[in-house]
Amino acid sequence: MTARSGVLLTADDATVRQRLARREIGTALDRHVERSDLMARDLDRNVADWVHRVPTDGRAVADIAAAVLALTGWTTESEAQ
Repeated sequence: MTARSGVLLTADDATVRQRLARREIGTALDRHVERSDLMARDLDRNVADWVHRVPTDGRAVADIAAAVLALTGWTTESEAQ
């Protein structure tokens, strides 16, 4: 049987709003923030406990990717086996 691995990238509300504001404006921003908040709460409640939560606030993409690889073992070497 294959082991399960899963990752949920997380960010606090201020970070999410800042990221959404880079690509949305006006009322579209408000709608996206509201939907994002609802989805974040839903995921927090319903995603299985075995799924790793990785905070992304203030972190570089390479740092987040390294954390995901360390938690899951998803590497080219592990895929070849």
